[in-house]
Amino acid sequence: MKNLLLAILSGLVLALGWPTYGFPGLLFFGFVPLLWATERLLQSESSRPVLKIFGLAYLSFFIFNIITTWWLYNSTPFGMWFAVLANALLMTAVWLLYVRVRKRFARHLSLVFLAATWMLFEFMHLNWEFAWPWLNLGNGFADYTRWIQWYEYTGTFGGTLWVWVVNAFLFSAGFHFAETHNRKKFFNKLVLATLLILIPIGIGQAMFYTYTEADNPVEIVLLQPNIDPYTEKYNTTNERIADLLFSIADTTLTQNTDFLIAPETVLAEGAGVNLRDFEYSPERSRASEYLSQYPNLNYLAGIQFFRLYENEKDILPTTNFMGYNRIGNPIYADFFNSAFMLNRLDSTQIYHKSKLVVGVENFPYQSILKPLLGDVMIDLGGTVSMKTTQENRGVFKGAEGLQVGPVICYESVFGEFVTGYVAEGAQFLAIITNDAWWGNTQGHKQHLNYARLRAIETRRSIARSANTGISAFIDQKGTITKTQGYELQGSLKGTLNANNGLTFYVRYGDYLARGAGLIAVVLLIWSFFKKPQKPLTDRGNK
Repeated sequence: MKNLLLAILSGLVLALGWPTYGFPGLLFFGFVPLLWATERLLQSESSRPVLKIFGLAYLSFFIFNIITTWWLYNSTPFGMWFAVLANALLMTAVWLLYVRVRKRFARHLSLVFLAATWMLFEFMHLNWEFAWPWLNLGNGFADYTRWIQWYEYTGTFGGTLWVWVVNAFLFSAGFHFAETHNRKKFFNKLVLATLLILIPIGIGQAMFYTYTEADNPVEIVLLQPNIDPYTEKYNTTNERIADLLFSIADTTLTQNTDFLIAPETVLAEGAGVNLRDFEYSPERSRASEYLSQYPNLNYLAGIQFFRLYENEKDILPTTNFMGYNRIGNPIYADFFNSAFMLNRLDSTQIYHKSKLVVGVENFPYQSILKPLLGDVMIDLGGTVSMKTTQENRGVFKGAEGLQVGPVICYESVFGEFVTGYVAEGAQFLAIITNDAWWGNTQGHKQHLNYARLRAIETRRSIARSANTGISAFIDQKGTITKTQGYELQGSLKGTLNANNGLTFYVRYGDYLARGAGLIAVVLLIWSFFKKPQKPLTDRGNK
């Protein structure tokens, strides 16, 4: 019963440390109860300890996942249960690898393996087709950005490493005290653990108060049309949407405004707009007509494109079969969740979203899973289809030469991915999103706060246009300077500073995770050549 309570406690403490309702200081203690229960079972004479540890770990991580991401249920009950159950299972798999290594190595080295393997797991969640990095530990500080200004050097993996170092240190100190009752050594370790928490916070605070943005102002107007994606968005003509957008823009636009930004797939009538015909489309003509009133304005907006073809040689892994034409030939289509920008230069700039939502915009490993599962794409309104991506990050060039990175929705959760825009020359970031799927829950609030991490990592100001909310301006220190509230229709005008410098993280990306992955692999391979300790001991730890 005590081990069960410890497992429940770990899940609750981790969940209560999560943004935006929690306090991230709890993350430094969240794994300690589960580590304690695991160690107790490994040192006991209990039968089948690994099976019991599996149950306890899965319970902890299920509690953590369900409390922090239950809001997914509002958009897709199946997707929520799949994400919670599968992610808890993956976290448990990491824990069982730790158990294997702990049977062969002393406690300290085993904890190094656990931290490294967890970072490798998070790195995988950023880069495989089942990507779900929402609960990567470094994201937990998104609401306390003054603590983590050093993310410009480490990215969120610096936060993950920080959490694990403190947890491992506290657990090791506590369990060692339980074994030896050496109060002096325990006190010294508590002091060191406190310093491990406070010193990085102090460094972050110092960086926050000393960082100065270059004076390079850009005036921007963000549009928040507040269109219900379930009942209105995909059933309203693009003409009516454009009229709504420009009528909202008229309330705040001036001749000095540099950018007008509208949210993700705001133009999404039917199957979308034919990509090949966009240059001559009513959507482009209407936008160009409006821009003629503002010769210095750049208009950036989200749109759904499609591209049809009949040649089977052109089929991509993401291509959708649409049926047959009148003479019996198959018809194929690529669909795109895209951003476009127009200005007086009379050239259309387009970027296609490249980090897709699992089950909604892509079917992971479909060559393997589709024969087993059939077509299980999740319908969130509009066209249920695989989306086609592009390999490189697209950067839009404004009429006056200023460059902006068009980050589309879910892409803003991926740190190293976003650095690609900056490496290509983006001087500020425009995040366009639609956060209405989850209702007025923690979902859209967490998504907004994760954008603050991207601002710190890249030292790029962010202009965020959300269909339903929250639209916001974020400065280079990750501070939200202006917002348009959830479910409010309107525009938001603000000024941010452009930046040309490249941070250490932009240059080197997730180097911490790659290094941790190497350590994890080496230790795991080494464990196959080590015999289990009987009884389990901690030689060298006392």
